[in-house]
Amino acid sequence: MPTQQVQSLRVFVATWNVGGKSPHAGIALDGLLHARDEFDVYVLGFQEIVPLNAGNVLVIEDNEPAAKWLALINQALNNPSNGTGSKILKLNPSFGAGSMFFAKPSLKRISESFRTECRRKLKMCNCSVAELERKYGRESCFRCPESMVNLSGFPSDEEEGEEDDDERGVASLARNQTMKYSLVASKRMVGIFLTVWMRKELVPHVSHLRISSVTRGIMGCLGNKGCIAVSMLMYKTSFCFICTHLASGEREGDERRRNSDVIEILRNTAFPRICRTPFTRVPDRITKHDRIIWLGDLNYRIALSYYETRNLLEKNAWDALLDKDQLKIEREAGRVFKGWQEGKIYFAPTYKYSYNSDSYAGETNKEKNKRRTPAWCDRILWRGNGIQQLSYSRGESRFSDHRPVTASFLVDVKICCEG
Repeated sequence: MPTQQVQSLRVFVATWNVGGKSPHAGIALDGLLHARDEFDVYVLGFQEIVPLNAGNVLVIEDNEPAAKWLALINQALNNPSNGTGSKILKLNPSFGAGSMFFAKPSLKRISESFRTECRRKLKMCNCSVAELERKYGRESCFRCPESMVNLSGFPSDEEEGEEDDDERGVASLARNQTMKYSLVASKRMVGIFLTVWMRKELVPHVSHLRISSVTRGIMGCLGNKGCIAVSMLMYKTSFCFICTHLASGEREGDERRRNSDVIEILRNTAFPRICRTPFTRVPDRITKHDRIIWLGDLNYRIALSYYETRNLLEKNAWDALLDKDQLKIEREAGRVFKGWQEGKIYFAPTYKYSYNSDSYAGETNKEKNKRRTPAWCDRILWRGNGIQQLSYSRGESRFSDHRPVTASFLVDVKICCEG
């Protein structure tokens, strides 16, 4: 009889609202991602990778910033600075001398270049066909329809057009570099971008990979706000990673709109059903997964005036500020995230900073209508047994008006061994 063993994986999670700014050549993500620690899995979520203007929300699909972030992540995790990888990011001079990026990249093709061969052959279903047919008949298990196979959510090759010289160069150089980490999944919805990477030797143990998104933006139906969720089985344990950007605003009552966003995301996120067998646990809803991590710009604010908050900040009175944190208040009241956990916050509010500054925007902008009360907008929560948080902190990049937030976990997965 097969026996089950438990293996612990080290999982790194980061969320960052980048304020609608496209990354430039000077950004290095090594420090933010703690790349030297070499985690097993990296889950990275971004918000506002493009400006949330009418053109980006309603019309234009600008994949260039997402492709640039992928290139930077690949550079940090696969450390190509001393090898061929550095050339991958210096192909087209149209972005300026020494630019790291190529013009008008195809996100689908660029993402494919960051996947190992085993990722390209990733199984949608890892059930033993012979065993299933013997027990349940020929129709016991089925693979995703062709329309679901495109997990990145990118257009097909026919829609993308012909591959240009830069893209062929990226793909060729990436194939030649020694990759420690493979891109497993990535999806963009307007400004929200979620990407999952893992050690290449773990990829063959991933299956039932599915992606779902829910829009919660303008009129409740546009993608400037909402979520992207990735579901997968790793060995015999189901995982779900959710990247969200919830309703903004610091007026009294705005926290209820954020609560509503969370409730609707939990209610409406549905993953395609893959296996029909009763013993294959492939969840179709977020809360049915074994291990769940929720990250993003949740936009919950501090229920104090700007001046009250500033006075407590000057005293480093974190506990007094946290007592007025809307997310803490709403969770303790049972109105949102019931059953979820969050690590203790020992860092300063992550929003809103003046660009390229360590000063909060209210200190440099005296106009009351443009001033924002500092708040812990950027959060990481989790749900499920077998998850131990190791760290919860913020980064100090001045790139946007938000500081990035990171967390690391020790996560148990069940491995089926032959008896």
